[in-house]
Amino acid sequence: MNQTLQPQPAEPAVSKNRWNAWLVWLLPAVAALIGLSLVVHAWLGQGPEITINFKTAAGLEAGKTRVKYKDLTIGSVRSVRLAADGSYVAVGVALIKTDMDFNRADTRFWVVRPRISLAGISGIDTLVSGSYIAVDTGKSEETSKTFKGMETAPNIVSGTPGRLFNLRAPDLGSLDIASPIYYRRVEVGRVASYRLDPDGKAVSMQLFIDAPYDKFVTLDSRFWNASGVDVSLGADGFQLKTQSIAAVIGGGLAFGAPDTSKALSAPANTTFRLSKDQEAAMAPADGPALPIQLRFEQSLRGLSLDAPVEFSGIIVGKVTSMELDFDPVRGRFPTIVGVVVYPERLGRVVGKIEKRYKGDLTERSAQFLQALVEKGMRAKAKSGNLLTGKLYISFEAVPNAPKASFDIAARPLEIPTARNDVDRIQEQAASIVSKIDRIPLDDIGKKLDSSLGSLDKTLKQVRETTLPEANQAMRTLNSTLDQVDKKVLPEATLTIKEARDTVGAAKSIVADDAPLQQNLNQTLIELQRSARSLRTLTDLLGREPEALIRGRAKLEPSTPSSSPVPKTPETTR
Repeated sequence: MNQTLQPQPAEPAVSKNRWNAWLVWLLPAVAALIGLSLVVHAWLGQGPEITINFKTAAGLEAGKTRVKYKDLTIGSVRSVRLAADGSYVAVGVALIKTDMDFNRADTRFWVVRPRISLAGISGIDTLVSGSYIAVDTGKSEETSKTFKGMETAPNIVSGTPGRLFNLRAPDLGSLDIASPIYYRRVEVGRVASYRLDPDGKAVSMQLFIDAPYDKFVTLDSRFWNASGVDVSLGADGFQLKTQSIAAVIGGGLAFGAPDTSKALSAPANTTFRLSKDQEAAMAPADGPALPIQLRFEQSLRGLSLDAPVEFSGIIVGKVTSMELDFDPVRGRFPTIVGVVVYPERLGRVVGKIEKRYKGDLTERSAQFLQALVEKGMRAKAKSGNLLTGKLYISFEAVPNAPKASFDIAARPLEIPTARNDVDRIQEQAASIVSKIDRIPLDDIGKKLDSSLGSLDKTLKQVRETTLPEANQAMRTLNSTLDQVDKKVLPEATLTIKEARDTVGAAKSIVADDAPLQQNLNQTLIELQRSARSLRTLTDLLGREPEALIRGRAKLEPSTPSSSPVPKTPETTR
């Protein structure tokens, strides 16, 4: 039997896809490409790495502290390490690559932290975001990798509109960096920096005036110290001058120009001088100085350097030196005072001097001063303030001044001096006190005390003996006067009246008998005189009752009565 072989179904053929393996490697490759691109991008965007040295690391932390320019992050702190000698902290900073070069040699870096000062409060935002390093770009063409960080923020940041000016002052006073500058009491700038001159005799400051106020700084501008409070008491009353509270506390400057000035705007970096106050700044130009020497014999306690020198009430100079001298002949120590006088302050007087006298400034001034000295001009140290005792020098005419020599060829010129009135009064008072000291007051007191004792005894005797007797005499006198008033005067008056009646009767009887009439008239006159005498005695006893005891001190002639003498027919004829 034939068996037929049946075909068997074959296994399906397996086909393998090779793209599946590539897909597995595709994702890592893409990731690698992305990573590489990021690396390349980071490498291309990486800026320079620099090191900034600060005194302290306050507020700085690696990986967190940012570096900002105009509030835009341009880098970060990578490391903070202490220097080998421990004098500073080196901060490594990685900058981002930008179109600006922040690694220029004159670029400035400082740490922004919260700060409170007289100029105000700054860095408040760092309380939340943390401290950061701020940048101020420089203009140098050179680059650097190491910088010295600033401890405080600079006053002037690059690009701030305005101009810098220089100012020279004898000392810094109460000024500091960021002290305000005022123009007509408006704050227009600030002190940018200061330094001591190489010779140590002055301080140079840089001032920054913001735009557009910088145009008000002209070639004729005057700067003065506006710090503190200016208090004055003058003829127009009490005055208080100040710029602002900030200037009072932290110091400040002010500037201005004379109202008549037409000077042009000053270019940047122009140098000015600082005056002590507005009055000194706005004073007319001093011009050339004339040195003068003064020799005083009295004490000059209260006179100080820079004390004013006045002529006819105008300040024409100041005191520059004071030295003690010795006179071996008289054994005294006079004081030599050096002053400088600015003739230009005399105004139109200078022109008249130039017309009258010839030569240079010193020769003309010497001739002018010689003429004034011959007319009695002297230098006096006078008190300018009774409360403070400060003195000043005054050139003034002294009435009846003794003649004094003046050497016209001496250099410096020497003007004779005179003591002021206060000194003379003090000398006179001292002389009077000396004379009083020489009076034997103790002996006088002892003698006076003895005399007063004797007087007391006498008065006691008078009270005990004399006064009682005088009182008794007065009582007797009063009784006598009462009797005279009651008896004698009425009787005298009646007698006079009877005499007049008798005379009248006699006149009628013997009208033609002239001798009898004359006798009667004479009798009447005698009676009138007796009445007047009696009246005078009564008046005297009324005024001076003690006259009965001690008599009159001085007899005065009786004044004839003004009563008319009765006329008779005979006398009428």
